[in-house]
Amino acid sequence: MALRRVCKKSELLDGNSIHIDDPEIVVFNVDGELFAIKDVCTHDEARLSDGELTGETIICPWHGACFSIRTGEALSPPAIEPVETYPVLLREDDIYVET
Repeated sequence: MALRRVCKKSELLDGNSIHIDDPEIVVFNVDGELFAIKDVCTHDEARLSDGELTGETIICPWHGACFSIRTGEALSPPAIEPVETYPVLLREDDIYVET
């Protein structure tokens, strides 16, 4: 496993997300808790970071599939496969994702 630096925690405000490439991952800040998932819908490969975040649920912008950002679970059709999740580490003010 490798650690990928994302940004400073102070740059990722509550309720916001940030996309990183290679691999495509989106990191969310929800009430100060950090979550990372693969930034690709398992139904039709839309970028989930373009979707709407409601609590701990991200809604795919193309067909409305919902995923838990905590577990990756597909919560509603048309997606049936979960999205991959990644461990998030905070070192001082820096956010890292374990890939």
